[in-house]
Amino acid sequence: MSNDTSSLTPQDLEFLRRPLHGFLSVAGGPLPPQPRPVWFEATDDGTIQLFTAPDSLKVRRLRRDPRASIVVAAPVGERERWVSVAGRATVEPGGAHDLCTRLAARYWDLDDPTRADDLAGILAEDQVRLVIHPETVSRYTY
Repeated sequence: MSNDTSSLTPQDLEFLRRPLHGFLSVAGGPLPPQPRPVWFEATDDGTIQLFTAPDSLKVRRLRRDPRASIVVAAPVGERERWVSVAGRATVEPGGAHDLCTRLAARYWDLDDPTRADDLAGILAEDQVRLVIHPETVSRYTY
Protein backbone atom coordinates (compact mmCIF):
# COMPACT_ATOMS: atom_id res chain seq x y z
CA MET A 1 0.00 0.00 0.00
CA SER A 2 1.18 3.53 -0.74
CA ASN A 3 0.00 6.68 1.07
CA ASP A 4 2.72 9.00 -0.10
CA THR A 5 0.90 11.10 -2.65
CA SER A 6 -1.78 13.73 -2.96
CA SER A 7 -2.33 13.18 -6.66
CA LEU A 8 -3.36 10.41 -8.99
CA THR A 9 -0.67 8.64 -10.99
CA PRO A 10 -1.06 7.72 -14.67
CA GLN A 11 -1.60 4.10 -13.52
CA ASP A 12 -4.35 5.27 -11.13
CA LEU A 13 -6.06 7.20 -13.92
CA GLU A 14 -5.93 4.21 -16.25
CA PHE A 15 -7.55 2.04 -13.57
CA LEU A 16 -10.15 4.65 -12.61
CA ARG A 17 -11.24 5.16 -16.21
CA ARG A 18 -12.64 1.64 -16.32
CA PRO A 19 -16.40 1.19 -15.77
CA LEU A 20 -16.05 0.33 -12.07
CA HIS A 21 -18.23 1.44 -9.20
CA GLY A 22 -16.76 3.72 -6.58
CA PHE A 23 -17.88 3.75 -2.96
CA LEU A 24 -18.40 7.33 -1.83
CA SER A 25 -18.34 8.41 1.80
CA VAL A 26 -19.01 11.91 3.07
CA ALA A 27 -18.50 13.39 6.53
CA GLY A 28 -20.96 15.45 8.50
CA GLY A 29 -23.37 12.95 9.98
CA PRO A 30 -23.99 11.74 13.52
CA LEU A 31 -23.28 8.16 12.44
CA PRO A 32 -20.13 6.74 10.88
CA PRO A 33 -19.92 7.38 7.13
CA GLN A 34 -22.27 5.24 5.08
CA PRO A 35 -20.51 4.44 1.77
CA ARG A 36 -22.70 4.37 -1.31
CA PRO A 37 -21.86 2.89 -4.73
CA VAL A 38 -21.59 5.61 -7.38
CA TRP A 39 -20.62 6.24 -10.96
CA PHE A 40 -17.62 8.54 -11.18
CA GLU A 41 -15.13 10.06 -13.58
CA ALA A 42 -11.42 10.65 -13.01
CA THR A 43 -10.47 13.85 -14.83
CA ASP A 44 -7.25 14.84 -16.57
CA ASP A 45 -6.64 17.43 -13.84
CA GLY A 46 -6.68 14.67 -11.20
CA THR A 47 -10.06 15.29 -9.60
CA ILE A 48 -12.89 12.81 -9.22
CA GLN A 49 -16.37 13.91 -10.19
CA LEU A 50 -19.85 12.49 -9.94
CA PHE A 51 -23.40 13.78 -10.19
CA THR A 52 -26.35 13.77 -7.82
CA ALA A 53 -29.59 15.56 -7.04
CA PRO A 54 -29.04 19.04 -5.54
CA ASP A 55 -31.16 18.17 -2.48
CA SER A 56 -29.55 14.77 -1.79
CA LEU A 57 -28.32 13.90 1.69
CA LYS A 58 -24.71 13.81 0.48
CA VAL A 59 -24.99 17.38 -0.82
CA ARG A 60 -26.53 18.60 2.44
CA ARG A 61 -23.73 16.93 4.40
CA LEU A 62 -21.01 18.26 2.11
CA ARG A 63 -22.33 21.79 2.52
CA ARG A 64 -21.75 21.40 6.29
CA ASP A 65 -18.45 19.50 6.05
CA PRO A 66 -16.74 19.18 2.66
CA ARG A 67 -14.68 16.07 3.45
CA ALA A 68 -15.31 13.12 1.15
CA SER A 69 -13.62 9.95 -0.03
CA ILE A 70 -14.10 7.39 -2.74
CA VAL A 71 -12.69 3.88 -2.92
CA VAL A 72 -12.60 1.93 -6.18
CA ALA A 73 -11.66 -1.76 -6.24
CA ALA A 74 -10.97 -4.25 -9.01
CA PRO A 75 -13.76 -6.78 -9.52
CA VAL A 76 -13.66 -10.36 -8.30
CA GLY A 77 -11.58 -12.51 -10.60
CA GLU A 78 -8.84 -9.91 -11.06
CA ARG A 79 -5.76 -9.47 -8.94
CA GLU A 80 -6.47 -7.37 -5.87
CA ARG A 81 -6.19 -3.67 -6.51
CA TRP A 82 -7.80 -0.53 -5.15
CA VAL A 83 -7.40 3.22 -5.15
CA SER A 84 -8.74 5.52 -2.43
CA VAL A 85 -9.04 9.28 -2.88
CA ALA A 86 -9.86 11.59 0.04
CA GLY A 87 -10.14 15.35 0.09
CA ARG A 88 -12.35 18.39 -0.01
CA ALA A 89 -15.43 18.12 -2.21
CA THR A 90 -17.11 21.02 -3.94
CA VAL A 91 -20.68 21.18 -5.20
CA GLU A 92 -20.67 22.59 -8.73
CA PRO A 93 -23.92 23.75 -10.38
CA GLY A 94 -22.75 23.27 -13.97
CA GLY A 95 -21.75 20.29 -16.05
CA ALA A 96 -23.77 17.60 -14.28
CA HIS A 97 -25.94 16.62 -17.25
CA ASP A 98 -22.92 16.35 -19.56
CA LEU A 99 -21.15 14.22 -16.94
CA CYS A 100 -24.25 12.06 -16.52
CA THR A 101 -24.45 11.49 -20.27
CA ARG A 102 -20.77 10.46 -20.46
CA LEU A 103 -21.08 8.14 -17.49
CA ALA A 104 -24.30 6.54 -18.74
CA ALA A 105 -22.51 5.71 -22.01
CA ARG A 106 -19.66 4.20 -19.98
CA TYR A 107 -21.81 2.09 -17.64
CA TRP A 108 -24.89 1.28 -19.75
CA ASP A 109 -25.69 0.12 -23.27
CA LEU A 110 -27.63 3.17 -24.46
CA ASP A 111 -28.82 1.27 -27.53
CA ASP A 112 -31.11 -0.52 -25.08
CA PRO A 113 -34.35 1.52 -25.12
CA THR A 114 -34.91 0.93 -21.41
CA ARG A 115 -31.49 2.36 -20.53
CA ALA A 116 -31.98 5.26 -22.95
CA ASP A 117 -35.28 6.03 -21.19
CA ASP A 118 -33.55 5.76 -17.80
CA LEU A 119 -30.99 8.32 -18.94
CA ALA A 120 -33.70 10.64 -20.25
CA GLY A 121 -35.39 10.45 -16.84
CA ILE A 122 -32.18 11.37 -15.03
CA LEU A 123 -31.54 14.25 -17.44
CA ALA A 124 -35.08 15.56 -16.85
CA GLU A 125 -34.16 16.18 -13.20
CA ASP A 126 -31.92 18.88 -11.74
CA GLN A 127 -28.42 17.56 -11.02
CA VAL A 128 -25.24 19.00 -9.54
CA ARG A 129 -21.67 17.87 -9.98
CA LEU A 130 -19.61 16.83 -6.96
CA VAL A 131 -15.85 17.24 -7.40
CA ILE A 132 -13.39 15.63 -4.99
CA HIS A 133 -10.07 17.47 -4.88
CA PRO A 134 -7.50 14.87 -3.75
CA GLU A 135 -5.53 15.56 -0.60
CA THR A 136 -4.62 11.93 0.08
CA VAL A 137 -4.41 9.13 -2.47
CA SER A 138 -3.82 5.60 -1.24
CA ARG A 139 -3.49 2.57 -3.42
CA TYR A 140 -2.84 -1.15 -3.27
CA THR A 141 -1.86 -3.53 -6.03
CA TYR A 142 -1.17 -7.19 -5.34
